[in-house]
Amino acid sequence: MADIKYYDVILKPVITEKSMNEMSMKKYTFLVHTEATKSQVKEAVQKMFEGTKVKSVNTMNLDGKNRRRGTTTGKTAKTKKAIVQLTEDSKDIEIFEGL
Repeated sequence: MADIKYYDVILKPVITEKSMNEMSMKKYTFLVHTEATKSQVKEAVQKMFEGTKVKSVNTMNLDGKNRRRGTTTGKTAKTKKAIVQLTEDSKDIEIFEGL
């Protein structure tokens, strides 16, 4: 497995209607590195966002979708998604505040 630093683990936040509704329960959704483990995701969130305490991390691997361009077929890249649950006394994550 590759040596992944904490700043390489989180790629970008996932902004959907479902993920926005879960923010009221302090659940935040991110796209993460495909080889990142749950403990690496937990460490990355706590280091990147000051004052946050992670209660649990759920991850899911998503396969690439089939795409066609004329007669040529291919697949998009595989991704990994993580849903991070914060503790009750934890600070909120600021990047979601203005949405």
